[in-house]
Amino acid sequence: MKLLSIIGLLVLIFQVDLADLNYRPIIGVLAQESSQSSVKYGDTFIPADYFQYIEMGGARGVPVFVDREIEYYEHLMNSINGVLFPGGGVSLTTSKMARAARIIYKLAIQANNAGRYFPLWGTCMGFQLLTVLTAGQNLMTNASVWDKALPLNFVNGYKSSRLYGSLPADVYNYLSTLNVTENFHNYGITPETMSLNKNLKNFYNVLSTNVDIYGKIFVSSFEGKQYPFYGVQFHPEKVSFLWNMHYHINHGPEAVRVGEYFANFLVGEARKSTNHFTNQTEEIASMIANYKPRFFKDATFELEYFFNLTQS
Repeated sequence: MKLLSIIGLLVLIFQVDLADLNYRPIIGVLAQESSQSSVKYGDTFIPADYFQYIEMGGARGVPVFVDREIEYYEHLMNSINGVLFPGGGVSLTTSKMARAARIIYKLAIQANNAGRYFPLWGTCMGFQLLTVLTAGQNLMTNASVWDKALPLNFVNGYKSSRLYGSLPADVYNYLSTLNVTENFHNYGITPETMSLNKNLKNFYNVLSTNVDIYGKIFVSSFEGKQYPFYGVQFHPEKVSFLWNMHYHINHGPEAVRVGEYFANFLVGEARKSTNHFTNQTEEIASMIANYKPRFFKDATFELEYFFNLTQS
């Protein structure tokens, strides 16, 4: 590792002063290509619940568009305090979302190496995307758990992690014993794959696992060993903000408390970044509040933001 990287990581580990925290954090959420059934509303989209989730933790959200020049991502990542890769259904390697994520991932590595704290968070497909970006290949396998909430099976060492090391007693109890993590995925990555792939093994600590409907064990959460990168295969945002009547989402107080914990953790990581927009006009113009979500008034009750590549 280069000397600059070592110095940068030491700064991250030992010099995050509470007095230097950013109490106006802004987190970007990466867009992805729309499905064939929804492309009539816009070329790309972001579910609104990710922005609501960020706001629940005390941050503001901005959309991160795809199919842009590298200068766009460089400027944006010097202005915001973290990026969330959301769930979805596009290619982990060839989609416009994946191409944008590769740029963001590289820039986040560079920023942290230089001592500029910058977290990344991946949810479901975003979790899977982080493994592809780190491994340099798609190592997903069938791991089907659809519309089902599960407790987490914590692995040895989770207590020393950043993500779970400060778990309140009630949240630990809910996470370890109750069906509070919402799963909507057909693929995942196994602990064996994480340990056998050198890039993944050296980069991430596996923190929890779960079992799919066929008895296959898959990784359900991890964090970067040296970088503030986090991934969860489940959806903490759906509990409080998705009211689709076709699903069986646990909206109970214990599940909501768990969702709040993850939102607060993510925003807490973003507060360690001191990035900011160059002026208030640019900051205001970047906010998701400038866009109007589409409300699907059928039994899905979903809010989604749509963007056209030529207009976003």
